[in-house]
Amino acid sequence: MKKITKKTYLDWYENMLFWRKFEDKLAQVYINQKVRGFLHLYNGQEAVLAGALHAMDLSKDRMITAYRNHVQPIGMGVDPKKVMAELYGKGTGTSQGLGGSMHIFSKEHRFYGGHGIVGGQIPLGAGLAFADKYFERDAVTLTYMGDGATRQGSLHETFNLAMLWKLPVVFCVENNGYAMGTSVARTANHTDIWKLGLGYEMPCKPVDAMKPEVVAKEMDEAIKRARRGDGPTFLELRTYRYRGHSMSDAQHYRTKEEVAKKQEEDPITYVLHQIYENKWATEAEIKKIDQRVKELVEECEKFAEESPYPEKNVMFDAVYEQEDYPFLSDKL
Repeated sequence: MKKITKKTYLDWYENMLFWRKFEDKLAQVYINQKVRGFLHLYNGQEAVLAGALHAMDLSKDRMITAYRNHVQPIGMGVDPKKVMAELYGKGTGTSQGLGGSMHIFSKEHRFYGGHGIVGGQIPLGAGLAFADKYFERDAVTLTYMGDGATRQGSLHETFNLAMLWKLPVVFCVENNGYAMGTSVARTANHTDIWKLGLGYEMPCKPVDAMKPEVVAKEMDEAIKRARRGDGPTFLELRTYRYRGHSMSDAQHYRTKEEVAKKQEEDPITYVLHQIYENKWATEAEIKKIDQRVKELVEECEKFAEESPYPEKNVMFDAVYEQEDYPFLSDKL
């Protein structure tokens, strides 16, 4: 695995803080009705992404996930201003404003969504891995899902074929405890989701996903296994979301005291503690990072606010493929 250094921790702090503040800004503008529809925020789960990115080869590896998907493409290299604009439904967004919050996508940066159907991305992730194996591209696909998605039959069908064909894929369940609003304990007779891999003789284990270096280590091992041609791994990334399933979630299924207790394990605070404990940065240097993050979030908001909405013809051009369709004068 790439060495975890002082720079790694400082980068983790800056990136994770930016992801958190980016989501906080989205919550704010959502209340102001500038972002519409559903909005699923990543607050509390940042160590999952930070650790995974450290282990990936971003020049060839891929990522696919569900609809809690704003910050992952940013981590993969997508311009955060374009992500913010997409959430606003603006023409400068990643999909010209046609995808919105749940469907961020970037072929250029190998981020394949953003999927609104629970568990729908699981077989698609295996499909990406199948293509990479078929074309001998030496790439690995990280396929993320929430704990609720592990109750879908598509997971079992995918696990079976992924093991049979030894696909270069890492299946990652971000177990944030409550799926859409129901605890794991109320949806299955076991709470160790990682054990689902045992039925397919797939290497599987639980991971403390509130610490990025722990995630990085386990991801590195799983990615190396996949790249060697030894097949998939199933990781249960035990994390926690501080906000509701979406902005419309009243969170009656848990107490404020529980959330406050979990926030004591905050991954950003943890990384900052490591930085201070090892004297890798002074308070003044950290304040400079904080200021850069604040300014970048403001930049993203300004870009989204000032961007134009897409022209109506864009919607039709993206729907109709027929070349001689008589009602369209142009195509994308």
